[in-house]
Amino acid sequence: GFRHYVVNNCEFNSSKLNDIEYTLSYYYNKLEIIRFSSSVGKFVGYTEHGIKNAEKWNNGQEVITRRGFKERYCFHNVGVFTESALTKS
Repeated sequence: GFRHYVVNNCEFNSSKLNDIEYTLSYYYNKLEIIRFSSSVGKFVGYTEHGIKNAEKWNNGQEVITRRGFKERYCFHNVGVFTESALTKS
């Protein structure tokens, strides 16, 4: 069978916005086909299909939406996770 999945990821060293990296990766059959990284600020394709989608998404609303995820998704959740971990340790 074929498998497609998407991974949202927030990596951080502290709860400061500058220390947070947001990535969104699309996989097909265990092969990463396209990725958005907040440090790069755009989509990058790794396969022929991924490159075509990256070009399209980088010229549309999708890239603008993803650029805000670092602050809206990661920054909020890092604070929640950090506070939760500190209160239990």
